[in-house]
Amino acid sequence: MDKINIKGLEIFAHHGVYREETVLGQKFIVDVSMHVSTRAAGRSDDLDKSVNYGLVCNDIQDIMKNKNYKLIETVAEEIADTILLKYDDVRGVDVTVKKPWAPVLVHVDNVSVSISRKKHVAYLGLGSNMGDRESYLDMAIDELNKDRYTKVTKVSDFIETEPYGGVEQDDFLNGCLEIETLREPEELLNLVNAIEKDAGRKRIIHWGPRTLDIDILLFDDLVYDSEDLHIPHAEMHKRAFVLQPLSAIAGYKRHPLLGSTVDELASKLDKNSLKAD
Repeated sequence: MDKINIKGLEIFAHHGVYREETVLGQKFIVDVSMHVSTRAAGRSDDLDKSVNYGLVCNDIQDIMKNKNYKLIETVAEEIADTILLKYDDVRGVDVTVKKPWAPVLVHVDNVSVSISRKKHVAYLGLGSNMGDRESYLDMAIDELNKDRYTKVTKVSDFIETEPYGGVEQDDFLNGCLEIETLREPEELLNLVNAIEKDAGRKRIIHWGPRTLDIDILLFDDLVYDSEDLHIPHAEMHKRAFVLQPLSAIAGYKRHPLLGSTVDELASKLDKNSLKAD
C-alpha cells in the first residue's frame, strides 16, 4: 500500500519518569508513516481525497503537549491510536518517537521506540437462547460500538436455529457481525468475554444454554492458536447457523486454512445435509 511519511517532527514536551523531565522538558522527534491509498488524490489533484499531513502534525503536537506521559512507548501508542481512529482512509501506521536528550549516563545519539499498528477486520458469531434473545444480541452490538477501539461495520439478519451439540434446550437466535478493530486477537477475546459476562453468561454446560455467546470466527487472514483462542474458529465450517448469516455479509471471504469462501462452505454444508437426509 502507498504511504504518506512525516519525518523529523520536532516537539518540545515534558514526558519522562524523572521529575526534571516533567518540569524542564526536552526535545522529542517523531516520524510517522501512514499506510493509505494515494491513487484517488494523485489522479484528481484533490486534497480532500488524501490525508492532510498538516492536520496530522497538529494532532501529534496536541498529543505531545496536552498530557505528560512517563514512557515514550505510551506516547507512540497514543499517536498511532489517534491517527487510526481519526482518519478513516489510513489502514495502518508506523510511529517512531525519538528522545535525543534521554537521561542516561552514557553517550547515545537518541533513544527511540518504534511501533506498527493497523486496523483489523474480524467476523464474530452471536447467539442467544435464554430470555429476550434479540435484546441480548442487540446489547452485544451496542457494547462493541462503545469500545474506543472497535466499531461494528456490518450486521447480518438474525435467524432462529436448532441447538447444536446434542444438549436439549430452547432454539437459538443467531447472527454474524463484521467489525473493524485496533485490538489484537487476545485483546478482542477479553472484550467479548467481558460483554458475555455482563449479559449474565455462565459457562456450566458445554454447548449448553446461554444468554449471550460471542465467537471470534475470522480475524483478517490470520491463523492463530493459543490455549483460549483458535482462529479461524475450529467449528465454523460445520455450522449452518454460522455460515448462513456470515454468507450474507461476507460470502466472498476465504477461510485461511480450507481455502474455500464462506459461500462455498455454506453450499457444501447444504449438499452434505441433503445427502444425509
